[in-house]
Amino acid sequence: QVQLVESGGGLVPPGGSLRLSCTASGFTLDYNAIVWFRQAPGKEPEGVSCLGNSDGSTYFADSVTGRFTASRDNANNTVYLQMDSLKPEDTAVYFCGTPCHGSSWDVVSAWGQGTQVTVSS
Repeated sequence: QVQLVESGGGLVPPGGSLRLSCTASGFTLDYNAIVWFRQAPGKEPEGVSCLGNSDGSTYFADSVTGRFTASRDNANNTVYLQMDSLKPEDTAVYFCGTPCHGSSWDVVSAWGQGTQVTVSS
């Protein structure tokens, strides 16, 4: 059974940092492209990052480019989203899912329960 579990969310002041984790079970993450997407209250979901599989490519939305990075820990079947210089508009529930391709993630077929990120002073 494919399962994704996000963790690492919390409350941080503007300018702060958080690292989100996405741990998989039931499949091997390093063979799959992983998307991070977020949904703020009253807004449509937004794709934040797509971390490619074997080609190592990474896509980031314009809204987070230069502030967010994504990485894999294949030994622990985990993908990370490092979020720096956080802004109030980054406040949302963050989900990881699979698959994705560049900026396209509408084919995502599995995702986790999400983790809340709140950026506020």
